[in-house]
Amino acid sequence: MRLPEVRKLTSLGKFAIYETPGFPKRLTLSRRCVGWKLSEVMAWIESRSAVGEQA
Repeated sequence: MRLPEVRKLTSLGKFAIYETPGFPKRLTLSRRCVGWKLSEVMAWIESRSAVGEQA
């Protein structure tokens, strides 16, 4: 997934995506292009939902 898709899916800003501890690591696709695995982003979202339900 590219950054705009990750931002839309997570409702996070660019800085938060790059700096949030535990957020999936970005993959370098080319010198100027990065992306994230959809499965890892979805797992991160699910883990955040589980934490919210426990609180």
